[in-house]
Amino acid sequence: MSKLIANAEIQIQKTPSKVFQAIIDPAMMSNYFIGQSTGMLETNKTVQWSFPEFPESFPVTGREIVTNTYISFDWSGGEPNQLVEIFLNDSGNNSTIVRIVEHEMQNTPDGIEQAKRQTGGWANFLACLKAYLEYGINLRKGAFDFMRNEEQ
Repeated sequence: MSKLIANAEIQIQKTPSKVFQAIIDPAMMSNYFIGQSTGMLETNKTVQWSFPEFPESFPVTGREIVTNTYISFDWSGGEPNQLVEIFLNDSGNNSTIVRIVEHEMQNTPDGIEQAKRQTGGWANFLACLKAYLEYGINLRKGAFDFMRNEEQ
């Protein structure tokens, strides 16, 4: 039985270097994705990401990071074969195509639900990244407050 992946893709009207920096730098990420991080995303370094809507933080380990073209990290908490890959492709005219692939979920009803949630989450991440880089808007601010209320 084949494994499932989550994926999403978008074009952002910024250079690959600007998009790359916005993904690895917690000062920038906190404007569209995370609440805070214990450090910059780097190869073989584990940082803790926290999100405004969740009380706990999550370990994120940089795997392979190639300046301006590729970022991979593990945020599975030790689950095997769950790697997030972010591909940055220069499409000319100061524009970047960003493609995200998250590996891999089981081809079961639970795995299908997880792949759907992760795909939706990555689509949201990309929309927030685009809004921040192109327009200086934080789409995430207040967007998931309802989740905090559900946990209480």
